[in-house]
Amino acid sequence: MRNFEFQDEHCYHIFNRGVDKRDVFLDDKDFIRLIKSMREFNQIEPIGSFYKKYYQKINLTSGVQHPIGCWTPQVLPKECLVEFICFCLNPNHYHFLIKQLLEGGISEFMKRLSGGYTNYFNRKYNRSGSLFEGKFKAVQVKDYSHFLKLAVYINCNSEVHQICPADKWPWSSYLDYIGERDGILCNKEIIMDEFQNSLVFKNFCNQVLPDIIEAKELKKYFLD
Repeated sequence: MRNFEFQDEHCYHIFNRGVDKRDVFLDDKDFIRLIKSMREFNQIEPIGSFYKKYYQKINLTSGVQHPIGCWTPQVLPKECLVEFICFCLNPNHYHFLIKQLLEGGISEFMKRLSGGYTNYFNRKYNRSGSLFEGKFKAVQVKDYSHFLKLAVYINCNSEVHQICPADKWPWSSYLDYIGERDGILCNKEIIMDEFQNSLVFKNFCNQVLPDIIEAKELKKYFLD
C-alpha cells in the first residue's frame, strides 16, 4: 500500500509490469495503441461517454502509423488529468514521470489506461483476466536531484535493461529530449530548463547512465 496521497502539482514515478513478468507489448501496434491511449484517456470527460467515444474512434485493426503521429495533441493541458514529463514503454513494463493536474487525476487516468489497454490486448490476443501485476506502483519525487535522475532513468530505461540503446528505442520520450524527434506528448521544459540545450542533456544522461546500470540496486535512486 502507498503511504501517501497523490497531490495536485506534485510529480510521481508511475510504473508496472505484466503479470508473471509477461510481455504486454507484442508488436508495434501494441506500443502505438498505449501511446494513443496515453493521450486520449488523459482528457477530462464524463467517464460514461468517454469510453463509448474512444472505442468508436479507434479500431483494433487499424494499420500501423509512424509513432510520431501519436504525439499530436488533441487537447490543452488545462483539459487533462495529468501532465507527462517523460516515459518509456518496454516489452513487459512501463515507466512514467507525471504530474497530477487535478484531484484524483492520476488514479482516474491510470484506471482508464490500464483497463482500456487490457481490454484491447485481451480482445486482440483472445485471452482473459488481468494483464498487469496488480495496481500500478507509484513513488513521489522527493527533490530536484531525484527528479533529474528519474528523467535519465525513465528516458533511457531500454538501455538500463539492455533492451536497446536509448537513442534507438522509439517507445520512449528520449528522442524528443535530444532533439531527434518532434514529440510533444511530454512537457520537456520542466527538465530542459536545467540544461543549455539537448546536447547538454544528452551528455548528462551519458554521464549518469553508467552509474545507474552498474548499481543494479535501482531502489537506491528511485524506489525508496
